[in-house]
Amino acid sequence: MFIVRRGKTDDVSTLLKLARMVHFINLPAIKEVLEDKVAWSRQSFMLAQETALAKPRKAVKGKAAGAGHDFSEMVRSVSGRPPQFLFVLEETESKGVIGTSQIIAQMGGPPPAQPNLSLQLTRKVMFSESLQTGATHTVAKLHLDQSGPTEIGGLIMQPSFRGHKEKLGRLMSLVRFHYMGLYRQMFADRVLAEMMGVVTVDREGGKSPFWEHCTRQFINLTYDQADAFCQESKEFILALFPHEEIYLSLLPPPARAVVGQVGPETVPAKKMLEKLGFKYHMRVDPFDGGPHIEAATDSISLVRQTRRVKLGKPLKDKAPTKDFGIVSVIDADGEFIAAQSGFTIDKQGRLGLPDRVYSALGAGAAIDGMAGVTAIEPPLGLSDASKRKTNK
Repeated sequence: MFIVRRGKTDDVSTLLKLARMVHFINLPAIKEVLEDKVAWSRQSFMLAQETALAKPRKAVKGKAAGAGHDFSEMVRSVSGRPPQFLFVLEETESKGVIGTSQIIAQMGGPPPAQPNLSLQLTRKVMFSESLQTGATHTVAKLHLDQSGPTEIGGLIMQPSFRGHKEKLGRLMSLVRFHYMGLYRQMFADRVLAEMMGVVTVDREGGKSPFWEHCTRQFINLTYDQADAFCQESKEFILALFPHEEIYLSLLPPPARAVVGQVGPETVPAKKMLEKLGFKYHMRVDPFDGGPHIEAATDSISLVRQTRRVKLGKPLKDKAPTKDFGIVSVIDADGEFIAAQSGFTIDKQGRLGLPDRVYSALGAGAAIDGMAGVTAIEPPLGLSDASKRKTNK
């Protein structure tokens, strides 16, 4: 069986191995940075639990009640950094960590915070009357976003578990929206996903055609060096990258070809987010040219459908379950633990879980006997999943 929980100090060595498989800015293969992320993530999970006891915000024009990220902004004002949630996927029998994903509650923002950076692409049509011919050019201009969106990222699975019958990569992606639904007040009204562009890895590190032929012409660092500097500050991008339009037609074909594209391993994650309503608005990453896609938080069905329910008694493992989804509890120590499972809701509104899931979650120690639940489509690889129905 598999559970999702917060990352812990003991996971750092495994997280380091996972980070070396890709080149994510928000999950660098630097032990000290990962240790710091795990420590701050623990505090963030505890802070989120405090929001569950906070009085909900009143609705204002154009926003739903409880929307926004006042709490995140308050935390940033005190700590200088936004809440960040690092999830890991654990195989319960071996206790091994086989995957990870993240939420950053607020990415960038108005001064004194640094803006979130991307390249805005636009198309320019030029035409000569005398020659009766023309051309369409794509231009890129540095885009500074000070709105402070929530960002999701850092989704990595061990290669041997990719394509697993239980769709574990999907679980690690969707659990983030389950968590947002439970702690909506912690997150912004817009969710951003900076998709990994076309990057190859060799003995010398990460290689990006877009970086080598475009960004490195202004910032003379290797892709990995720039990645490391981003852990501290992105000021060097603001200072060195031109704020004027750049004609991408001046780039060699290998660099132009990857603008707005993702690597093969990122295609499934992108398609999954697009099914949830994420859209591409012609903004790409200044490092690798990968697309930035986004969605309004309250328009994401999984966020809207997540709810808190009272736990009932455990069910026998072979007992039929009508519904399927992501279920979670917060135990007496404030730890978040989730899994995907069949479940039932009885006439009293109590959640019934198979005994083995109930035990794996430590549901008997759940705070106030409460749980979170989000209905999702069951993976066909699970036993009798095709016979189950999910709530719509």
